[in-house]
Amino acid sequence: MASQDADEDTTRDTGGTGDGADPGPRAADAVDPKVAAAVAAAEAAGPASGETVRIDSWIWAVRLIKTRSLGATACRGGHVHVNGERVKPAYSVRVGDEVRLRQEGRERVVIVKRLIRKRVGAPVAQQCYIDNSPPPPPREAVAPAGLRDPGTGRPTKRDRRELERLRALNGLRGRPGGQ
Repeated sequence: MASQDADEDTTRDTGGTGDGADPGPRAADAVDPKVAAAVAAAEAAGPASGETVRIDSWIWAVRLIKTRSLGATACRGGHVHVNGERVKPAYSVRVGDEVRLRQEGRERVVIVKRLIRKRVGAPVAQQCYIDNSPPPPPREAVAPAGLRDPGTGRPTKRDRRELERLRALNGLRGRPGGQ
């Protein structure tokens, strides 16, 4: 009997209102209902247990790449590695695989947590993988070449040549229809 009384004492004092009612969900347990609904929809549209998803489809669905055809092109070009090996677009990805994607001078390293086939919103997509990517490189602080003060009028031939020379040094093109 003493153990039952002790159990009742511990269940009574929950920090709630004192009437034994559940105080409700905690702030840490609260999930945005829209995100929860989207996660449920993504899981419903996902593959059944034991099935797999194509790598080009998965990297598109979790928003690592803009289109599925770009995902297939990246795979064919050798920019996608799964568990250290180059893969073709039809490679079947599984939960726990490490996916490395080289894109726009940056390498993304993610570990697959959930398989989905359909493209979902960004908050749901982020729940489908663990991002182990290194931080992006800092942007270079480059002074804009060719800005003129307002009201100085039309540039002279000499000014124009100096602007084109500055743009060439910065790696920018000169005039759109020029050399």
